[in-house]
Amino acid sequence: MTPPETPTDGPANHGTASPAVSVCLDRPLDVLKKRSDFLAAARARKQGTKAMMVQARKRRDDDTVAAEAIRVGYTCSKKVGNAVARNRAKRRMREVARAVLPTFGKPGWDYVLIGRKDATAIRDLIELQGDLKYALRKLHAPAKPRTPQA
Repeated sequence: MTPPETPTDGPANHGTASPAVSVCLDRPLDVLKKRSDFLAAARARKQGTKAMMVQARKRRDDDTVAAEAIRVGYTCSKKVGNAVARNRAKRRMREVARAVLPTFGKPGWDYVLIGRKDATAIRDLIELQGDLKYALRKLHAPAKPRTPQA
């Protein structure tokens, strides 16, 4: 299916791009679907924010996925609410990931966004984007060396 063509005549034609076509990203996001990918991300780095938990892992070279791909998965437990509430939270996380990950995410990484009860579905989208940006900065920061406890 092809998108509709942009009208060439009339006062409504102010731009050259069709309003019905979504923005194409340089690095489109791939979606995690296998349970093993979610479990691998759960064993990797984590960063919590007010509205979501973000898990991130760097993929190994032997994975069958393209090295430059950014993959993302979304999940909400039943603590978030009924199916309607969980789906609403996941829709909001998808929108935030679509806006933030192509810029702030790193190629070759997998991310899992986990919704929080009473926060993901009602938090402002700008604040959700800020939460994800904060989590990505923390996750990609160099690890601090641990000092031995005396």
